[in-house]
Amino acid sequence: VQLQASGGGLVQAGGSLRLSCAASGRTGRPYAMSWFRQAPGSEREFVAASSRRGIRAQYADSVKGRFTISRDNAKNTVYLQMNNLKPDDTAVYYCAASIVEDVAVDLIEVDYWGQGTLVTVSS
Repeated sequence: VQLQASGGGLVQAGGSLRLSCAASGRTGRPYAMSWFRQAPGSEREFVAASSRRGIRAQYADSVKGRFTISRDNAKNTVYLQMNNLKPDDTAVYYCAASIVEDVAVDLIEVDYWGQGTLVTVSS
């Protein structure tokens, strides 16, 4: 499975961005999809996750109420709508696919990684 993330950019604090991640290759059965991020000098951390059919979602406490994960399985695409962005949200955002049955929130559960897209939030 290949994952192509896009939609990153520079935005002012309080602004919004929508990230997209398109999957290609072995996409016959939907994967659990997640977003992680890595800020400079920090470890990669969980942001949001969607179960295979999009029935269940889970979020990191730091983004609850501001970020929304969604997916369109017909297009093999997952999205991350990010509202009310803060400078602390600045990071490279990675989409990830997993064969777990529910949601993948740990790095060890990820089977495939996208290449990352940079989000920079200015104050």
